Amino acid sequence: MTGYTWKETAAMLIAAIVIDWIVGDPRRLPHPVIWIGRFIHAAEKRLMGEPLPDGGRDGTVWPLPARQQRWKGVLLCGSTLLASGGLMWLALRAAQAVHPWLGYAVNTWFISTTIAVKGLKDAAYAVYRPLQSGDLPEARKYVGYIVGRDTKGLDEGEITRAAVETVAENTVDAVVSPLFYAFLGGAPLAMLYRAANTLDSMVGYRNARYRCFGWASARLDDVLNWIPARLTGFALLLAALPVPRWSARRALRSMMRFAAKHPSPNSGVPESAVAGALGIELGGTNVYGDVVSERARMGWPLRERNAGDIREAVRLLYGVSFIIVGGLLCALAGLWS
Repeated sequence: MTGYTWKETAAMLIAAIVIDWIVGDPRRLPHPVIWIGRFIHAAEKRLMGEPLPDGGRDGTVWPLPARQQRWKGVLLCGSTLLASGGLMWLALRAAQAVHPWLGYAVNTWFISTTIAVKGLKDAAYAVYRPLQSGDLPEARKYVGYIVGRDTKGLDEGEITRAAVETVAENTVDAVVSPLFYAFLGGAPLAMLYRAANTLDSMVGYRNARYRCFGWASARLDDVLNWIPARLTGFALLLAALPVPRWSARRALRSMMRFAAKHPSPNSGVPESAVAGALGIELGGTNVYGDVVSERARMGWPLRERNAGDIREAVRLLYGVSFIIVGGLLCALAGLWS
């Protein structure tokens, strides 16, 4: 797809990860995901029109039959992927035509925009710092930025659970998956994956508004994350091995016992691994609006959750990124040949 050898791609992946470690997502530069999100929002309005109130739990439904909603959802999915991956491919080919090194730079930079190690850390620490100092209202405010559940009234343990689950789940979505697809197809395939993930986050809900329209987006995200989620579980085991306070053996047992109980076919893998490694329990009761949702409990409550678990989850996240860089460096050095 990109014309690069696997060694060139590996070197650019390492550079992209380092850029993300140092720079993250600069606020002054337009982020591709923002443009993808705007495209999805505009296409949704174009395809579906305005939702109509029906007095149901979710408040709105589309004035279209379910079958038509599904087909329009497929069209939204396909057009978003084509626009995101296609435009990225054209930009990369244009850069390569100007000069090979410009092609390297464009490919590396845009791969770095599809991953978010530093962004995840910053979001998690925005919750950790006030929680550590005992400022629960501030911690609730910031955890509300990264989860969809209601956060009012959450105590330290529940705020911690929300933040740790977010870091664990997004170790797949924001780190391993985009790098996996970048290795297979450079920035164009990584951007296509990021578009699919953005579709899922915007329309992939099981409510009256998106149950049919967002069906294709949700299923595509599940398929694309299936292999990376399992790779993430293995990487989390490796990350837990050298740290005495973490347990790789317990993480493995937790994945084998609890991962399949999660409603997502993929999120249960990293969440159960992190729960087992840290010796805490994740999952439980969440509230979305007026709807109470009981999520499968993962791991064992060997101790009470506390703010420090957010820091530990971030360290596991960085451990996974270090393992990826180490594996790529070993491949470049010929240790796997």
